[in-house]
Amino acid sequence: MKQVSVDRFEGKFAICEDKEGEFFAIETSELPKDAAEGTVLKIDDDAGILTIDQEETDRRREKNRKLQNRVFNN
Repeated sequence: MKQVSVDRFEGKFAICEDKEGEFFAIETSELPKDAAEGTVLKIDDDAGILTIDQEETDRRREKNRKLQNRVFNN
């Protein structure tokens, strides 16, 4: 199972980044309904099905929130 995060949207594409730092485009019509910037997606290697990894998405958002608080509140 591969994991990518949605970096940004450009037109009808979501620009996603994998753990190696490689970027690639996925058509927004192929994304799960609630996918947004910062959402972590799991890609089933066999079926190619995209699902949201809510636990990892929440973990990364909390990590970023704490970092922003340290930077901007000091």
